[in-house]
Amino acid sequence: MKPRRSVLACPGSNTKMIEKAKSLPVDEVFLDLEDAVAPAAKAEARANIVAALNDSGWGTQLRVVRVNDWTTEWTYADVISVVEGAGAALDAILLPKVTDAGQVRALDLLLTQLEKTCGLDTGRIGIEPQIENALGLRNIDAIATASPRVQTLVFGPADFMASINMRTLVVGEQPEGYDTGDAYHHILMTILLAARAHGLQAIDGPYLQIRDVEGFRRAGGRTGARGFGGKWVEQSRNIEWGAGKIRP
Repeated sequence: MKPRRSVLACPGSNTKMIEKAKSLPVDEVFLDLEDAVAPAAKAEARANIVAALNDSGWGTQLRVVRVNDWTTEWTYADVISVVEGAGAALDAILLPKVTDAGQVRALDLLLTQLEKTCGLDTGRIGIEPQIENALGLRNIDAIATASPRVQTLVFGPADFMASINMRTLVVGEQPEGYDTGDAYHHILMTILLAARAHGLQAIDGPYLQIRDVEGFRRAGGRTGARGFGGKWVEQSRNIEWGAGKIRP
């Protein structure tokens, strides 16, 4: 698989940011239909993403779309719209809030039907499950092996912190009072070990204090030191994984 050292998040509702993302030197761009897009804007965002994927202005980045999770009313329309409209230009679907293997298998079946209908090679579009709660972490080995389409395991820190009642609002940093060790160590090592055991890439989620460059460096450094293959970045900065270095 191609590396995913830097994974750029880009709202599907913002055409200017999508256009800028095409020229940025990252390994993967994921166009978001989930948290970055308001409910009333999701239909328009799907159309923006289809148009952007079909555009010829991309570099060598992997092109991924994060759909809404299966508990919402938007997932099936997200997948159908994007694959029917631009499946040939899509590398993978990022599936958020995965709690069990059945959710991955459901996406696999839908993708297979769409690929056959659209004349695409069956199995070409990958799946990136995002682990965002305690149940997903407990089921991680079943999730990792639910489909041959699975390429990565992705950590979603904000929702995960909420799911276990971690007492901090600073996503990616240690909670106040946790003065020894790393509060995320068990979570991240569980994801990493599952990825390594099943031949997948392990990707860390965002550091949301976007103006804190030194905090971002620390968080990225810990991610790289653990052995993760990459980390999410905001469009305002890029990270480079090479010789142990990360730069804003």
